[in-house]
Amino acid sequence: MPIWVEQVLRILLAGALAGIIGFQRERAGKPVGLRTHALIGVGAAIFTLAGMFGFASADTSRVAAGIVTGIGFLGAGTILHRSGGVIEGLTTAATIWLVAALGVAAAVGMYAIAAVSTGIALIVLYLPHPRSPGEK
Repeated sequence: MPIWVEQVLRILLAGALAGIIGFQRERAGKPVGLRTHALIGVGAAIFTLAGMFGFASADTSRVAAGIVTGIGFLGAGTILHRSGGVIEGLTTAATIWLVAALGVAAAVGMYAIAAVSTGIALIVLYLPHPRSPGEK
């Protein structure tokens, strides 16, 4: 198989797995859904592949570290502080961080790790949400 075909498949896998997480967030009524999650997964995969194949002296671990740092800012933008000390958006921020990791894993060929991690994330996201006393 030509290398470019494998690279395209890795990007497609990253987008699909991230999109699955995003679909769940969208169905849960969260503001960051399928499109955003899929784009983050694809973007992380592209950055990783560019680091692996696009530069002769690139260190892929440095590229991955840059993704982790950069995605933290995006995730931080989803966290809201409401009156009464209520904090919202932490789970969405965590899923943004996770789908970036899925993109990196798919890009480096860790297909099983990416797929199993997606499954674990879905299990966690579908667990009942504990409510605080007085919360509706």
